[in-house]
Amino acid sequence: MSQTNTSLLDEVVQWSQETCRQKLKSVLPKLTSLHNNSESWDDHIRILKIITDMFLPHIGLSELEDECFSKILPKAVTMFESMIKEILDQVGGLSSQNTELCALLRNILQAMVQTIDALSSYVRHVGTFEEAPDLDAIRSLPTCILKVLKETFQHCKESEGVYCGRLSLVADLLQGLFKEAYSLQKGLLELLDRVSLDSSAPEEEVFDIVAMIHNLLDICSIISNLDIALHANTWKFLIKQSLKYQSLVEEHLHHGDISNSLCDNLLVSFNNCVELAEQIKHAGLQEATQSPEYKLFQKTAKMCRFFANTLVHYIKEFKFFLTKYCNCYHQLYLQILSNFPPSSCAPTLPSALSVELNAAALVPMDALLLQLLPLRPFAELVLQNDLRLAADHALPHCLLLLSVLGQLPSQPEEVLQLWYTGSQFSEETPRLPLHQALFTSFRRCYTERRVPVLLPGVMMKGQAQVPVTLHNHMCVQLCASVAALPPVYFPVLERCLVDTVLQPDTQTALLATDVWCFTARYGTAELCLHHVLLVAQLVKSCTTECYQSAHLGLLLKRMVFLMTLDHQMELVAHFPPSEVENLPVWRRVLLRALSQDARRRVEADIIGLTRGALTDWQNGGYKLGQVDKVNMVLIPLLAVVRLQSSPEEQCVLSAMRIITQLWLRMCPDQVQAHPVLQCTLQLLLSISAILVKNIEPQVICQALVCVDNVVSQKCADQLLLAALEFLSSLGKIFVPSDSQNEILPRLSSLFAVLLADRAWLLQQHALEAFSQFAEITNHEEVISQSLSVEDTKTRVVNYLSKTVNAQEDVESRLQRLKLETAVIEQHNERLEMNTGNAPNTLSAEAVADSEPSPKRARQETSAEDEYSRYIQTAASALKALQALAEGTANGPAPPPQWLEPRLQELQTLIAHISTAGRTT
Repeated sequence: MSQTNTSLLDEVVQWSQETCRQKLKSVLPKLTSLHNNSESWDDHIRILKIITDMFLPHIGLSELEDECFSKILPKAVTMFESMIKEILDQVGGLSSQNTELCALLRNILQAMVQTIDALSSYVRHVGTFEEAPDLDAIRSLPTCILKVLKETFQHCKESEGVYCGRLSLVADLLQGLFKEAYSLQKGLLELLDRVSLDSSAPEEEVFDIVAMIHNLLDICSIISNLDIALHANTWKFLIKQSLKYQSLVEEHLHHGDISNSLCDNLLVSFNNCVELAEQIKHAGLQEATQSPEYKLFQKTAKMCRFFANTLVHYIKEFKFFLTKYCNCYHQLYLQILSNFPPSSCAPTLPSALSVELNAAALVPMDALLLQLLPLRPFAELVLQNDLRLAADHALPHCLLLLSVLGQLPSQPEEVLQLWYTGSQFSEETPRLPLHQALFTSFRRCYTERRVPVLLPGVMMKGQAQVPVTLHNHMCVQLCASVAALPPVYFPVLERCLVDTVLQPDTQTALLATDVWCFTARYGTAELCLHHVLLVAQLVKSCTTECYQSAHLGLLLKRMVFLMTLDHQMELVAHFPPSEVENLPVWRRVLLRALSQDARRRVEADIIGLTRGALTDWQNGGYKLGQVDKVNMVLIPLLAVVRLQSSPEEQCVLSAMRIITQLWLRMCPDQVQAHPVLQCTLQLLLSISAILVKNIEPQVICQALVCVDNVVSQKCADQLLLAALEFLSSLGKIFVPSDSQNEILPRLSSLFAVLLADRAWLLQQHALEAFSQFAEITNHEEVISQSLSVEDTKTRVVNYLSKTVNAQEDVESRLQRLKLETAVIEQHNERLEMNTGNAPNTLSAEAVADSEPSPKRARQETSAEDEYSRYIQTAASALKALQALAEGTANGPAPPPQWLEPRLQELQTLIAHISTAGRTT
């Protein structure tokens, strides 16, 4: 600085306040010019201090911007930035031995403190005026101060890295710098709070406000880890200004940056809370509420609640500018919920801390969701059919949809239509109806359903609230939503229920069945009838055994219980049991659900149909191609037999005659060779297990021979399960002494083979069947003979004593279930790809092709096979007749008189066949 300028400064500092006021107009321009041309930090600080202390008090509010701020503040910012740059350039050589450099850096930091102090004086001076300043009168002040604050906070934040291990040499000045900046920001925000713009404000001032908000956002990202109170107050002011000038700035704000920053801060605070809570738990400090750790947790939880509520408030006011960021809010919701029970990855926290964390983060999520409901992009996002989610987010997403379901009743019609109906037109972004999305989401929660996770149950008067499974929780919520659903959306709900029952995941189909039954019961009797007839028609259209048929059958079985007596008779009239094509319906109905009149008619029709099918088979020469038709009538016959309680009832006697006739036609060798006969055997075993007390010993012997033949070969699991059911039922009877040598050894042999099976499902059923047999049988020798192998004996003893060989820990089980999830998903996908038997994909040609063709079956059999089959059938029948004759000969009633003449006729017939064979 020249000698002249130095003299001017020396002279000015001697002036009184009155002299400064009088010479303000002439000297202030010279001082501002000197300030702008100054090159050294000392000159800069000296001139700035003179202006601040001696001339600033005499400048009016209307002259501040033009005469002072606009001329000196930009230069002050430049000098401040150069100071920080110099520190960064020089700090590498800092050490306690390098006193010269240490003094230089400390001088620079002191200059920075003085600069901030001068800026604080400007803020205080503007605050002394009674009238609120116009933004145009102080335009340069907030802009320049915010730049200085940003640089200061950034330097303090990075100080540990900048100064490395030498921070102690300047720590006192850095602390003072931060305090001055803290005070400066507080004063600036108080000043700006007094500023106001009306709707006619010029565009430049609007842009100044927008820039100020964005600069505050930048500062928030810097100070997040420096000071909790400063961080919170800065955010409060930022949001307050955004709302204060909402109509002016809403189209110019960086809404995405603001909302994303709020989300990030919320997540950081929340994760810090979780970590602190875990530390408190491990240190055993959960009861020490006055400990520093507990107080820090409370402060962090308070910040978490603050950011959550602030985010909700911001979205509420600017929601239509935030539609592009719905994915961010969705992910935020999922991440928060995944850290709370019942999520499988949620940490276990002390109860008191969990309650505080719940209030801070989880409760505001419902308010967040409420603001997002009207946004179409959010609905389209969460209702996607192919939504990709992290494995740990399947349950949180499901709970999100449940929360939506609970909040919808209070929403206007357009919001209900958005969520309940799904996409209606091809040009819309595809979205599922909410109920369909819920079922789909539930299906994805494989692991959570199998753990099972537990959620709070419904509070009931006079009863304590108990935890319930996800299935139970969702069922209650879905049924409650059905009760509140406007009638216009019932057709959409019905389509969702049909689609869900027809998908392959059985537990999801069960959930839909529960909801459907509630819907039918909640509505009128006519609505229930309508649903039953619809389901019965779908069952009828399933031409082969498939998962759709099983799911629909379960639904039909339950819904018949809800019908009135008159409507049950109407169901019988719609689907007469006397017609073969209606048998798929009646095989699925529990006959005890019917009224007495309806049940008697159904039983009589099914018995009559079974007799007719058996007679047709007999008249047709017992052709293999006709066995399918016999099997078709045996299935509903099983349903009839299950209902009967007395062995003297006409239905039981008729069924006994039918199955006795069929057992005597069963040839063990043929059963082994033909799958269709294995199906017959399975049905006969199931029926015989119910009627076992009425079955003759020779029939039991024939059954055991057939089972022995198929067990020795690889056969279907269903057949083996039916065999186990039959074997278990034999414990109810006492085998006559003359039949024991034929029955008991074979029985013990079969139990031994099935108990030794390594397939876990069959092994479990075998253990259960054997234990039931052992509890009630009079033939204890069968028990010991079945357990001749030590390994089998040990397994049975462990089962009976409920011994667990290996206890799987929780974490291992969870990991195993997650691995199994992929296998189950692939299996269900394969089932869905093979939709040929689904009710909605059947065609007339498919129905025709699925019916057995007797002619084609005969053509596929060679002459030699025909001879073999018939001779085996004849031999089997004669052996059974021999056993019957020998049994009655030793009993009180002799064989009938017509037996001997008929045997003579058979001998003559055999002789004719033998002669014809030699002739040809």
